Amino acid sequence: MAIVVDIDVMLARRKMGVGELAEKVGITPANLSVLKNGRAKAVRFTTLAALCEALDCQPGELLRYSPDLPVQD
Repeated sequence: MAIVVDIDVMLARRKMGVGELAEKVGITPANLSVLKNGRAKAVRFTTLAALCEALDCQPGELLRYSPDLPVQD
């Protein structure tokens, strides 16, 4: 995927687990895992905003473009 999700990096910086973040954001740990591992096809802006609030970060710290990676459909 050309978009890389760096939620795991932010979790490590904040010393927070997936379960705690999922609870703060209001999504299941399974859905957060799908997003975190780059298997999600889309993310709602409300979810992205909740992630940014819970992790005290900007969207660009969670998502980045990598032109070297193939785009998945």
